[in-house]
Amino acid sequence: MKGNASLFAAVDLGSNAFRMTIGQQVLCNRRPVIQKVKSLREPVRLAEGLRDDALDALALERGWQALERFGKHLSGFKEGRVRAVATSAVRQARNAAVFLEGAEARLGFPIDVISGQEEAHLVYSGIAHTMPCEKTTRLVVDIGGGSTELIVGRGKQPVFAESLAIGSGTFGKRYFADGRVDSRSLQMAEQHACVQFSRVARDIGEHAWHAAIGSSGTARMLARVLKANALNDGGRDGITYAGLLRLSLSLLEAGQVKRLKLVGLQEHRHGMLPGGLAIMLAAFKAFGIDDMTPSEPGLRFGLLHSLLDNRAARH
Repeated sequence: MKGNASLFAAVDLGSNAFRMTIGQQVLCNRRPVIQKVKSLREPVRLAEGLRDDALDALALERGWQALERFGKHLSGFKEGRVRAVATSAVRQARNAAVFLEGAEARLGFPIDVISGQEEAHLVYSGIAHTMPCEKTTRLVVDIGGGSTELIVGRGKQPVFAESLAIGSGTFGKRYFADGRVDSRSLQMAEQHACVQFSRVARDIGEHAWHAAIGSSGTARMLARVLKANALNDGGRDGITYAGLLRLSLSLLEAGQVKRLKLVGLQEHRHGMLPGGLAIMLAAFKAFGIDDMTPSEPGLRFGLLHSLLDNRAARH
């Protein structure tokens, strides 16, 4: 990318998709914020390629090709202006070293395999920098392809963070093979997620949060579909429990994701819909959520701000 001297880039090797955000620092009300310049997404479906906890040849190749395309956009970027991280699927893979060797060669930058806890903190950092609110305690739910991060925070400080090994991609593979959905599979997936959430529900409840935010692609997809198809009561924005229930009924009536006739549901999102919906329904139940606001900022914005913070510390 030409003229990249003032740009920073964040690369997220997620379990469903690889994403890259290129941004620059600007001042907004005398406060430094990240302004997005370019965003790229590759539907790699890495978690689908896990066989006996190892990435199969097709998943490796899909990931490498995506990173080769990303790498072309990063030509000329200097060290310290790019941060790339891998999350759940690579954390789990026995052959992660093989994947990372090829991945770094194609991207042109090192890739950190981060823990679930670090992922949760970066997600919250991205939201806190973009949605500053010093007095409101917030619950952030980030449903990824292979893990779900839960964070409670006030202002810029998280007070609770946990990462659970449940995700829309892994649930899709386990409960909704080939996009097939019935009442039993949806109930089993939701119960599985509820059991996982019950481990942390008391801790989260003790922090008396007042607003719920969904920071993942799953949350944004659900909010978009609910609004576009008027599934929320009174045409409300965001995600509501009533809207999720209506969406689940539509999915059950179709019996197959590909048969759904819903405005705003992109084809590349089909695979994450049933699993993401089940996990979101469980989150609403387990934590007593009434409605949720979707947020684009999350992990990648947290990575960008970590680059800015590191640069400021060196100077």
